[in-house]
Order: sequence, then structure tokens, then C-alpha cells
Amino acid sequence: MATTGNLLSVLGVILSLSLAGDVAGVRQKSALFPFGDSYYDVGNKKYVSTQFVPSTTWPYGKSTDRPNGRYSDGHIVPDFLATFLNHPIPIPPALQPDADVSSGAGFAVGDATVLGTPPETLTLSQQVELFEKQRSKWTKDFIEEAIFFFQIGTNDYMNFSKNNPNPNASAQQGFVTLVANTIKTQLIRLYTLGARKFAYQTLGPLGCFPIVKQERQLQGDDCYEPLNEIAKQHNEKIRPMLKALALNYTGFQYTVFDFYGAISRRLVHGPTQMFNSYRFSNTIRSCCGIGSNNAFGCGYINVHSNLCGYPREYLFFDGQHNTQKANEEIAHLFNSGNKDIVGPMTVRELSVYPKGMNMLEF
Repeated sequence: MATTGNLLSVLGVILSLSLAGDVAGVRQKSALFPFGDSYYDVGNKKYVSTQFVPSTTWPYGKSTDRPNGRYSDGHIVPDFLATFLNHPIPIPPALQPDADVSSGAGFAVGDATVLGTPPETLTLSQQVELFEKQRSKWTKDFIEEAIFFFQIGTNDYMNFSKNNPNPNASAQQGFVTLVANTIKTQLIRLYTLGARKFAYQTLGPLGCFPIVKQERQLQGDDCYEPLNEIAKQHNEKIRPMLKALALNYTGFQYTVFDFYGAISRRLVHGPTQMFNSYRFSNTIRSCCGIGSNNAFGCGYINVHSNLCGYPREYLFFDGQHNTQKANEEIAHLFNSGNKDIVGPMTVRELSVYPKGMNMLEF
């Protein structure tokens, strides 16, 4: 770790670089490599699936008039972060034949997990393996300057909950530890492949997703708390894990975004409010789908889904994925939010943090 005596000088470098970019009206370009599941999938799912992929057709992409494999009515978090970092958009899927990946590529795939061998997707380890196969497309310096984004684990825990409706504490803790340790192994593997800057989005409150509420037949603001608890247990391991990696691996830099907290705050309505303080009028039902919470069927052939008229009023577009408006808010927080939601630094600060320099304890 850097000494205390270096603190002011390093912070001064970061501040001057950041301000210089703002004064010039141009942000420094940072290559992006998103890894994970459907929250970060920029269109890979259709290249690994033999089945119909709903995110490739209307009403996905409704707000941009262009269904493009993203699980939302429009842009997802990596798209907005790319814009903030002056990165060429859209980010191309790594599996797209002949894609221009000169500025990075997305490796996340819908339905991805950390553990197991699920069909028609890529696990985190398989995504890292794909990056290794494609690594020669980028220079060493390019990879070291790039930011590697992660959001994964939702499917692992939702599957675990379905298969183990009443797990004892030991079994649950053991599963969380296994997932976290597997993620750690893959982050180290990426480090050995040249990655140095890591941006991690934690899990959301899984038990409050419309798909879970509908499956559990929960009413109103009620959430399935066992799933929320296991998500919290997982999230509590992430920042200490990354801090340990920064202590033990030269030049390892990271930031963690509290996705759980961001979504939880947007779920809360006042007793007399039609909208919550974030201007979402509906945080219980999805904008698109069927059933008590509109949680199933969005985009599926031969299913007459309900579709809201104004997605910006909804927190969720389908049973578990956010609307474009929610994704934009989340990306803003990830990029430049307060320390209570993202830290030890923001994505914006990470993008200008001197390459090769060890993390400071803020």
C-alpha cells in the first residue's frame, strides 16, 4: 500500500486529471470490459442460445426503438458508464462475429452463474476463458488501463433458494463462501492476464424482485426475506475480498457499488406518496409481463404481455431487470456517487487513478 506521505500527492494527481478533463469538456477514454449476467449483457446471449431470446425483440429496447439483446427497455448500466467515460458505444458483444473490439468488449451473458454448468450461457470462469482467448486483440497497456466491470451471482442464489427452501445456516454460509471464493479465483486469473482496474456491482435485494414476489405470492411491499439475507451475506464478502486483493497484488485497483442499497432506497414509498422520492410510481410490478406482478413473459412469442405506457415511472422493466431510467440513475451513482454508495473511490476516479499504483486506504 502507498504510505500516508503519498496520500496528498496522489489525490492531487487524481483531482487534477479529473478537473482537466472536465475543463476541456472531454472525459478521458477508458476501455470497458463488462463481465457477469443479464444485468451487464450487451447482446451475447443470442450467440450461445439455440432458443428464442426475448431480449432481442420488442418490447425490449422500447425506449430506444432498437431491441439489441439488452434486458431493459433501453440502455443498461455499462452503456451509461461508457458514455460517462467517453467510450465508444454501443459496447460490442465479445461473441459477435467480426465485432470492432478496439475499445473493449462485453463478456457478460444472460443467465450466467458463478457455479455449475448451466446450459446456453457462460459461467464467470468461461467468460474469463473467452477473454484469455481474445486477449491478443489488445495490448498490455490497453488492458491495464481498461476497467473490468462485474455483476454476477443473482442466478446462483435464486437457484439455491429454489432448490433449498429451508437451508440451515451452515449450508447457506457454505454456499455463499463457495460463490465468493470462486469469484475471487476468477478476479486473480484476470489479474494474471493483465487486468488492473476492477469495478464491482453487488447484488440487489433479490427477495424484492417482482419475479420472486410473484412466485412466492407476496402482496404489496412484502419481500421474500430469506433471499434478501443471502444477498446481504454475499455482498458483505465483496469489499473485504477486493481490499485483500489490493493489498496482495501490486497495482490492483477497485471500487464497489452498493447496488443493494440503491435499489432498496428506490423501493420505499411514503405513506401518502404515489411516487417515491426517486419518482418511480411503481416498484412492485414490472412494466412488462403477465401475472400478479407482471413478472413473467415479457417478450416471449405467443404471450400477450401487459406493457406499461411510460417505463420511466417503473423501477423494473421485467421480472428482475431495471428500466432504462433506473439504470441511468444507478450508473450515475457508480460513476460519481457519494462514499456511502460507492467506494473506496468512484468509477470516475478509478478511470484516472495512476496505472500501476497501489491502492490507498481512504
